[in-house]
Amino acid sequence: MTARARSRGVALIGTAVTASLLIASCSSSSTGSTSSVSSDPACAAFSAYQGHSGTTVTMFASILSPESDSLQKSWAEFSKCTGITISYEGSNSFESQLPVKVSGGNAPDLAIIPQPGLLAKMVATGKVAKPPQAVVDNVTNDWNAAWKSYGTVNGTFYAAPMSSNAKSLVWYSPKEFTAAGYTVPTTWSDMMALSGKIAAAGKGGKPWCGGIGSGTATGWPATDWLEEVMLRMYGGDVYDQWIANTLKFNDPKVKAAMDTVAGWMKNPAWVNGGFGGVQSIATTTFQDAGQPILKQQCWMLQQASFYAAQFPAGTNVGPTGDVFAFYLPSMGQFGNPVEGGGEFVTAFAGRPEVQAVQSYLSTADWATSRIKVASGWVSANNKVDPAVYTNAIDKLSFQELTDPKATFRFDASDAMPSAVGSGSEWKQLTAWFAENKDTQAVLDAIQASWPTS
Repeated sequence: MTARARSRGVALIGTAVTASLLIASCSSSSTGSTSSVSSDPACAAFSAYQGHSGTTVTMFASILSPESDSLQKSWAEFSKCTGITISYEGSNSFESQLPVKVSGGNAPDLAIIPQPGLLAKMVATGKVAKPPQAVVDNVTNDWNAAWKSYGTVNGTFYAAPMSSNAKSLVWYSPKEFTAAGYTVPTTWSDMMALSGKIAAAGKGGKPWCGGIGSGTATGWPATDWLEEVMLRMYGGDVYDQWIANTLKFNDPKVKAAMDTVAGWMKNPAWVNGGFGGVQSIATTTFQDAGQPILKQQCWMLQQASFYAAQFPAGTNVGPTGDVFAFYLPSMGQFGNPVEGGGEFVTAFAGRPEVQAVQSYLSTADWATSRIKVASGWVSANNKVDPAVYTNAIDKLSFQELTDPKATFRFDASDAMPSAVGSGSEWKQLTAWFAENKDTQAVLDAIQASWPTS
């Protein structure tokens, strides 16, 4: 999940709980034996990481409780068997605090960085340690090559991917689709035709619902809609040029993609089911956006895999249930485009115990341990046994993320400079919906914000 996805993911817990969690950062420790390594035969699996009993490795991230609770459970056996204590601190202001810690000489041993752009910023400080060969080998052998590229800065690999989330999904109600005689679209044109059919039928709501409200991060879901269309219209190479600004944000290609999004998510006959007109997308929170699906007020929502947690307790999330998701279809010319987000384990120290933890976290063994204690968590490590996933949406996400035929690309706004991706783009796309700001003016303003160095 990206940094923004992480902070918005905290909201999945519910506002009453989250409000108290977001007041300050939280910290805790996963404690192993500090006197001797366990003789439990099960610890043989951790023999490669032993020899560092009594040491402590600090870790800093944006992951808060309760998600951080399962994170720490995922390495509990490693800690017990190696005697390495992992001292974890989570903060909702991670992105602003990490540069301060690093520049102040108080860098954590490990940080879980959700944005390639932030990783590049940290590498530029000269404080990031290169990973051991075991990490390089694990990522090279077990992940789609695109993931390794996002942990690479200026040709040097620094950070192994950790979690992954699939963004190329559309939420819907299988029960309601069946009752209405609708079938899941498998092409973009089929999806547009279905949208028109639903709108024309006029029975029980608009084809689409949407919301881009997210506090200080308002606008981010709209960046995903544009990214999904860019990847489908032009493929991975042009998408990469867009991230690098060799294809300018106000290029006619991007304008054409924006026009496609407008025909889809700014069509007053198609949106915003359950909330109002097009402008209501800007004031509807992303958490609330898909709830009208359960009330037959809208039929579909484009949103990432982590949205499953937004539905009320007791909602049957599955292929024949109250809600499920289907793959956001391709436009045909570029195979199976998949957009995703994720996190990267970055080291600021090269001590042996730090490298041991770093190496373990890059393995399919650790990913499997994490999956077992955290429904809703997905890894794109292709050595993970799919049978480990018991949650249907997690399994679908894993299939998307590890599809060898997929054209996978990371969330573009997370990979762009923060002044653009989490700055002007959020603001301008919000104005695009809220004020119906002219498309070309929106694109020109975003391009003008691109850093000159």
